[in-house]
Amino acid sequence: MNSDFSALNDKLSILGMSAKYDASCSSSGSSRKNPGGSGNAVAAGICHSWGEDGRCISLLKVLQTNICSFDCAYCINRKSNDIPRAMFSPAELADLTIQFYKRNYIEGLFLSSAVLKNSDYSMELMLKTVSLLRNVHRFGGYIHLKVMPGADPLLIKRAGFLVDRISANIELPTGESLSLLAPDKKPDKLIGSIKDISSNIRESADEYRFKRSTSYAPGGQSTQMIIGATPDTDKTILNLTESLYKKLSLKRVYYSAYVPVTESSLLPAITKPPLLREHRLYQADWLVRFYGFKAHEILNDEFPNLDMRIDPKTAWAMRNYHLFPVEISTASYEEILRIPGVGVQSAQRIIKARRFTRLTFENLKKIGVVLKRAKYFASCSGKMMNSNFSHDLILAEAGGLYSEIKIAELREGQLPLFREQIQPIEIAQEI
Repeated sequence: MNSDFSALNDKLSILGMSAKYDASCSSSGSSRKNPGGSGNAVAAGICHSWGEDGRCISLLKVLQTNICSFDCAYCINRKSNDIPRAMFSPAELADLTIQFYKRNYIEGLFLSSAVLKNSDYSMELMLKTVSLLRNVHRFGGYIHLKVMPGADPLLIKRAGFLVDRISANIELPTGESLSLLAPDKKPDKLIGSIKDISSNIRESADEYRFKRSTSYAPGGQSTQMIIGATPDTDKTILNLTESLYKKLSLKRVYYSAYVPVTESSLLPAITKPPLLREHRLYQADWLVRFYGFKAHEILNDEFPNLDMRIDPKTAWAMRNYHLFPVEISTASYEEILRIPGVGVQSAQRIIKARRFTRLTFENLKKIGVVLKRAKYFASCSGKMMNSNFSHDLILAEAGGLYSEIKIAELREGQLPLFREQIQPIEIAQEI
């Protein structure tokens, strides 16, 4: 018994570590019910914990195996890499998941795998694991399954009815980059898997509406791409992201900063992952998903990469200051949403509050607006908090680049950002 436990523990240590670099670990959006079984997945999602590098480490995040037939230059599990190898049988991994759940260690499973033999063989192993969990152990908790690159569409379809979220990694932003660093993976097959999943989700939604059939991947589809392993620009990445959201209805696109875990002449010589770039891409992604921005507004040929000094919305506003200031008392919801420092909830509160009172900057602060950014781009009843200032001052205050002493020096020689001063105007208070 002790030797069996030790062997399982060794496998878990190896395969848990091998899975740590996959960022697309999410558990929201599902409401799978499970009367009489173990565990339920709720729509609010499973609570996450976070590692020191900001990555999600909740759920049992593990690989079926790290024995790989592919030799992707950026991957720690590449076949030419000399690392310990291990493999869970479907029964072992299903039992381990249930034991962890019963001990309240986890509330769900994130399952991926290296490509053992071929994509279909690895996919079938994972399918057996989740099938045991659902049909034998009657586990109703959250399961996120990562599809193998180019797996048979029938296997992908079967998987979606057993799990809550399903994902297929796009890996890299362009086919050229993929051919260079991961020659075993073909762009058309990766995109093909994503299209198959999207098609299955749409088809299932239509059938569920009329026949109340089993839902396919109720938590939706996500994907991941590695950032910083290739010279692809942020513009290329964001355009691809926008296309995935609009054309294939993905739930999330995850960005994984390239971690230098292997040595290759094809990879950049860096010592730390570009986590700030990853963060900026998530911010830009948020603008596309929830703020009504188009990818070409945020980045273009003149500005192909995100500014690391400041958030993408503020950077866009600084390049388009002819559109500002936005008058809080009269602007549309869409215009208010584009003010740096104003979020979705804050914009909604502004629209509601201004029906009953004339808003001031003090009101905006109480509503939740971040004034250190918004004060440069908004006016209340025709008045601005700062009517004369420079780009350097915005970068200093909103971007947090300089000390308070430096900010004070910048304020002394302020230059007007807007071409015309805003004169106070009287606005009738709405009742």
